[in-house]
Amino acid sequence: MSDLTLVIGNKNYSSWSLRPWLAMKANGLEFGEEIIPLNTPEFSSAIARYSGAGQVPVLLDGEITVWDSLAICEHLADRFPKGRHWWPQAPHLRAHARAAVAEMHSGFSNVRKAMPMNLKRTPKPVPLNDAAKAEIARIESLWGEALGLSGGPFLYGDFSIADAFYAPIATRFQSYAVPLSALSARYVGQIHKWPDFLEWRDAGLKEPWSHDSDAL
Repeated sequence: MSDLTLVIGNKNYSSWSLRPWLAMKANGLEFGEEIIPLNTPEFSSAIARYSGAGQVPVLLDGEITVWDSLAICEHLADRFPKGRHWWPQAPHLRAHARAAVAEMHSGFSNVRKAMPMNLKRTPKPVPLNDAAKAEIARIESLWGEALGLSGGPFLYGDFSIADAFYAPIATRFQSYAVPLSALSARYVGQIHKWPDFLEWRDAGLKEPWSHDSDAL
């Protein structure tokens, strides 16, 4: 029986939970999961049992607790180095992937705010300010660089941590009907047909919880 448990938010809404979940699935790890619904009265007390940071996701690895999505992926890449879908093997691709993931981890706040992840949303656009439009342009440029270096079909050839981190952006671009270049649209399609993502999405579509973003 696995000693790994990933504590996550609702699959329909929790972009940060999706990231390590996809990376773990891609690398064949067996793990349990515990869902703590976001934006409920019980959330704060429930997540406080696992992390003082008060946010999902949290990885429980035996007696070890890791409470940040990127830290979870790095910890597991060290712990299970034979996994084929952590970081790209080629040094130039690995360096680019690490920088791209760091940019995702710390940036694109305007896109996040304007287009919260919501897999149940009927695709339609929302008004975007100039800052959000600039971030979308940057994401498309970054994707183009990565795909140009690797040849695709994922950002760095095979599925990697980078794809796990940009998957929620791909869902936003679809859910909010964002106009994209042909290259970006193909990549968004690639994410949406990845079997692990489909497993996550199908579970999210069955969830009963609602969120303020449903009104957008």
